[in-house]
Amino acid sequence: MTTPAPGPDTTSEPPALEIRDLRFRRRDGFSLEIPRFGLDAGRECLLAGPSGCGKSTLLLLAAGLLDPDAGSIRIGGREIATARGAARDALRASRIGMVFQTHHLLHGFTARENVAAALLFAGVAPREHHARAGELLASLDLDRPDARVDRLSVGQQQRVAIARALAADPDLVLADEPTASLDPENARIAVDLLRAACRDRGAALLVTSHDPALVDRFDRAERFADLTARAEAAA
Repeated sequence: MTTPAPGPDTTSEPPALEIRDLRFRRRDGFSLEIPRFGLDAGRECLLAGPSGCGKSTLLLLAAGLLDPDAGSIRIGGREIATARGAARDALRASRIGMVFQTHHLLHGFTARENVAAALLFAGVAPREHHARAGELLASLDLDRPDARVDRLSVGQQQRVAIARALAADPDLVLADEPTASLDPENARIAVDLLRAACRDRGAALLVTSHDPALVDRFDRAERFADLTARAEAAA
């Protein structure tokens, strides 16, 4: 795994993601314990590990889509694990962008409308949606903003998903196996595009993947097993 590259001083900003003493257990017996994990503002990290090890579960917890049994999860210094209802939804919409393995785009809607939906949930004024969505898609070299997403290629759909994740200028982008449905060449392009887009907008980026080819592309890469091993060592 790689060592984090030196970067700008971010001590004045709270971490984009800070996890402490996290414990989670599903009804089927799967459990996850992470004593400590953090990602500074504007930085990137790849969490590598095989399918089924808990990477996706961690991202769902970080996004407030699952509730931990114990522990703290802070996004930009704000606690999401204990936020409830509308407060949690607002925190997620304004501070977190997500890129899913299968995109979860709104089919029947255009690329621009998919990005505008993220702006709507983030509370951006409707009069700004059209222009902002178009500008963001153009910055990602998507030249068909008014095409329905089901008529775009898989690679183009990935660009729409990245644009949607970045629409509200989040503190943190969570990407769950973002290259799993892409061929090697398009996977390389998508990862480079995602990294560059987050860097340009100052968003921290946390990517999970089982693809070993991605490890050397990130400034910081960690094995997911090492996060949980720390819990076993402390027991």
